[in-house]
Amino acid sequence: MSTVAGNGRVRTEPWGDTVLVEFDEGIAWVTLNRPDKRNAMNPALNDEMVRVLDHLEGDDRCRVLVLTGAGESFSAGMDLKEYFREVDATGSTAVQIRVRRASAEWQWKRLANWSKPTIAMVNGWCFGGAFTPLVACDLAFADEAAQFGLSEVNWGIPPGGVVSRALAATVPQRDALFHIMTGEPFDGRRAAQMRLVNEALPAARLRERTREVALKLASMNQVILHAAKTGYKIAQEMPWEQAEDYLYAKLDQSQFADKAGARAKGLTQFLDDKTYRPGLSAFDPEK
Repeated sequence: MSTVAGNGRVRTEPWGDTVLVEFDEGIAWVTLNRPDKRNAMNPALNDEMVRVLDHLEGDDRCRVLVLTGAGESFSAGMDLKEYFREVDATGSTAVQIRVRRASAEWQWKRLANWSKPTIAMVNGWCFGGAFTPLVACDLAFADEAAQFGLSEVNWGIPPGGVVSRALAATVPQRDALFHIMTGEPFDGRRAAQMRLVNEALPAARLRERTREVALKLASMNQVILHAAKTGYKIAQEMPWEQAEDYLYAKLDQSQFADKAGARAKGLTQFLDDKTYRPGLSAFDPEK
């Protein structure tokens, strides 16, 4: 953990061991930091990521979170030695439950429902369990040469955790089953074709493009962004009639919570000032 002084107070920040955080104009670049293990996720990293997400949710320096990996990998998935063999060797069901809970807690339960926009930046290897936090992020960009894979079937088990559920929420069935059943890897270009990521870019452009989108999201009204992304994620599982009622309620809630009055400003710029045209000019939240 790192400690910094600010505003006359000392603040303890829950990163610096297996996770790094860098702030940049409203963006929190969160980096899985086990490059010697291709950023494989072990119990220590999972526990640290739970604390990091808790902290950043209340940190005003973070308006958008970008998740990436140190070195040449996003993440090689779960650390098989630490997460499975060493935990299994304890013979303790309680220990197994605890480490599984921490893994699920950050990789999808919190990340998928996080209050701020999230982007996965896949800068290299992305295998196995790493698919879960990748899909849990709202948006994703990848190096076109990044390597993706679900190799579990080749060493005797199906994909672990909720990886299969994550794929079912993102990738067409034919593509998902092909890679789940054969274990054949694919690159970033194919990941974009399958819609596992939004865009695949040359490595030299990856951070630039990710930052461009992150800065746009950081400049937008956070209350409205949260309502928009939450509305989509919840409503997709609902019948149409229930979704209609829920989304109108979400709209009303956002107007109550938005003290900046984005709706009134947007309507004024569109209807009265004629300064905003969708696709032609940008809405200015400051006016």
